This record gives sequence, C-alpha cells and structure tokens, in this order.
Amino acid sequence: MSAPDGKKPEKFRVAVVIPKYGLVGGGERFASELTGRIARDGRFDIHVFANKWAKDSSAPVTFHKVPVVRFPRFLRPLSFAMFAARMARAGGFDLVHSHERMTGADIYSVHCVPHAGWIRDIRRKRESCFDRAVISVERRMISSGGRALFLPVSTIAIDAFSSEYKSLPGRWQAMHPGVDVAKFSRPSVASCRSEVRGRYNIGEDEFLVLFVGMNFEVKGLSTIIKALAMAQKRSDARLRLLVVGRGDEKKYSEIASSAGAGDSVVFAGACSEGLERYYKASDCFAMLSSFDTFGMVVLEAMASSLPVIISSGVGAKDLVEEGVNGFVVGDPSDAAAAAERMLLLLDMEKRVEMGKRALKTASAHDWDSLAAQMAELYMEAL
Repeated sequence: MSAPDGKKPEKFRVAVVIPKYGLVGGGERFASELTGRIARDGRFDIHVFANKWAKDSSAPVTFHKVPVVRFPRFLRPLSFAMFAARMARAGGFDLVHSHERMTGADIYSVHCVPHAGWIRDIRRKRESCFDRAVISVERRMISSGGRALFLPVSTIAIDAFSSEYKSLPGRWQAMHPGVDVAKFSRPSVASCRSEVRGRYNIGEDEFLVLFVGMNFEVKGLSTIIKALAMAQKRSDARLRLLVVGRGDEKKYSEIASSAGAGDSVVFAGACSEGLERYYKASDCFAMLSSFDTFGMVVLEAMASSLPVIISSGVGAKDLVEEGVNGFVVGDPSDAAAAAERMLLLLDMEKRVEMGKRALKTASAHDWDSLAAQMAELYMEAL
C-alpha cells in the first residue's frame, strides 16, 4: 500500500469501544489483548473509548474517557451507548469496532447472549429497569446493524441471538477468544506438581481434577464433586479435586461430605497470579456450566496440555473433539457421565495423548494469530 505521491500513507484510524478496557472480565481481556497487538501492527491508529482502563505501555493506543451516568443504575448502559456512539461519530474514524452494545459500529465483538434471554432463561428473574435499559440498547444495535459484521465468541451465542430475534442483521461468524499459549505451556510440569501439590497435601500419584471459576453454582461444581465421588467408588485410584476460585466453600464442603468425597476436595481460594502453575500440576480440567458463553479457562487448560471435561452449555465446546482433546457431557447435571470421562482419563497414555491434542487446538487460538485475523477483518471492512 503506497500513496500516489510516494509518501508513506497515513494509518487507518480505528475506534475501539468498551466500558472497561484491560480490567477484570473475559470481554475486557479479549478487547485489550487484541487491541494492543493490532495497535502494534503499523497499519492502524487505535483510539480506545472507555469509561475505565488499564494502560499497556507497550501498545501505542490513545484513550478517550466516555462519561457514564451512574445513578439511577438503568442510565449506565443507556448513557455509555449514547456518549460512545456520539464521540466515535464525531471523531471521523475509518472504522468503529465495539465490544459493547451500541449503535453505529462497523464490527461488533459479541461477548454475550441476548440479555432478555439471559434474564428469562438463565437467571430466571423478572426484568429490572436496568435490564430493560440493556435490552433497549441491544434491540437498537440489532435493528441498525444491517451493514455490520457481528463476531460472537461461540456458536452458542449465535444460536441464542437467532432464537431471540426473528432475523439477524449484517454478517455473523464466530470468533473464539484467544490464549497466551507460551504462558500456559511454558512452566515445568515437574516443578508445578511438586510446588502446588505439596502446598495442598496432594500426592504425586493422585489423579487431580482442576476446577477454576468464581460462580460455583453456574459452573457446575456440585456435579463435578458428585462425579468425583462416583469415579472413586469404581476405581482403586485416588482421585482429588482442586477448586480454584471464590464461593461458598462451606456449602460445597457439605456436598462433598454427603457424596462421600469430603477428604478429596481441596479449596484453594481465588488466584490472581500464577494460575498456569495450577493447570500444570493437574491431570485434567472440568467445568460443567449450565451456561457459559465461552469459558476462557477451558482454552487455558488446553494450552496447558490438559484434556478437558465440559458440558454442552459451555461455548468452548466448539473447540472440543469428543475423546480426542477432551469430552463434552450433554447434560450439565449428569454426574455419572462426567465420572465415566474421569475414569477414562486414569489411563495415563490416553491422557497424555489427549493433552497433546488439546495443546495443538489451543495453539491455533494464540492471541497473536487472533489479532492477525482481526486485522485482516479490519482491512476487509475498510
């Protein structure tokens, strides 16, 4: 690409919209990981429109603060969408890429399912004023998105939007989140097993199932505990479950005791750093969510060479081949089916081979590869 007069062409100006950039959350992380890499591409001048952000000093990104009316609460999604659209439009950008519900974007990364369906079918609650505000913005996004490219993080999300709306605008294709393959594949298995297992008094020869999540109920921890207890009764091997995350430990300790696995479940609490060492210390990963739009921890486990046992309610099932790099349990509450998968993975040879396949799958979803794909989508849109 060169300018007619031979001068170096100007970069394409791109507005990236997200309420919280680079902070805690799957969508926030997705946005910052991609945007930072694309900003270093050289073809784009990236401007981030957010209400809060954590800067990445290595990425040449210009930040713009989007004001938000915080009270009453229902004005938050309405005000952010309105101000973000107005600021992006006023900036005269070549391309607008939004990671949030709004109008006027050329590309939407969709990290959610329809909010009305989420409240009705997953949360099973009545809509609040806040919910109605979110639904209102979402409907306007759908009705005005005739020329936009929508990139949901899983086929589960696409199916949910197809069910909620009579017709979908624009073009839709799944773009799964990425993973830092080097970070999760690099640690030494031997040192991690020694360190982590030693910390929680887990034997080297014990089969260790890892659970990572902050919502124990939604992510199916009770079913995993029951599955572990069932598997123990059918094998001479010693199985343990390491729970990483914050939740009602007392409640789930009681569930473990009732299932006959009280001594087999270890609660490690929340982990903000060094999570990759927990993956490397384990033998498999399990998450039986009733619903999860994607589940980035699944991809992290696969990048750590762990076979995964997940439910059909987890969007990451798009990447799991049954019996090849993991297992997908059809019913999130089917503890017997999950136990069967755990027993299959007691075969070390099978487990190691599936772990290699899991790493191969994760390697195709490295953040750098994903950023390159997104950059090409930018060029197509431009």
